[in-house]
Amino acid sequence: MKDKILEKAGEMFLNLGFKSVTMDDIANEIGVSKKTIYIHFSNKTALVNSVTLSVFETISGGIDLICALGKNPIEELYEIKKFVMYHLKNDKSSPQYQLQKYYPKIYATLKEKQFDVMQSCVIENLTRGIEKGIYRASIDVNFISRIYFHGVLGIKDIDLFPLQQFSMNNLMDFFLEYHLRGICTEKGILILNQFTTTNQS
Repeated sequence: MKDKILEKAGEMFLNLGFKSVTMDDIANEIGVSKKTIYIHFSNKTALVNSVTLSVFETISGGIDLICALGKNPIEELYEIKKFVMYHLKNDKSSPQYQLQKYYPKIYATLKEKQFDVMQSCVIENLTRGIEKGIYRASIDVNFISRIYFHGVLGIKDIDLFPLQQFSMNNLMDFFLEYHLRGICTEKGILILNQFTTTNQS
């Protein structure tokens, strides 16, 4: 039952937002009493924390599998983007922004975990890209990996990028192209152009 609650709550939080979904909503959706949920989770904050951790572990595991394939570094970034967008339901409700606003402690913990995972993944991607002559050898890997992380978080700020004007999928595409055009060699740009053409068609 605990896994079922986590799965359904996660789906509802991502689609409707952390703030608007109540424990009653989740209980009604599953077809159980609210008391059943409270057996496994002491309150909504505990449930949000567990859901956040569960989604994070699913996404981290998937990213590890994609990285293990050893694809072209540019293709790898687009595959990761596609995987993350699928699992975050295209960020329709801007869950990360809501988490930051309504559950700041959970958000701070999540951000730290995200940084650890993304740092190692992006540094490895940048290093391989340089070795393959796709990324410029002159880039500072440590700086680029950190600015990339900051950028990924930044585009989820709905005050800066209102959902009515920007879909998260488009924002991720814009940001990836922006990131890659800044670090690619001519060889890398040729590969990148294939992906941007595909995305636009």
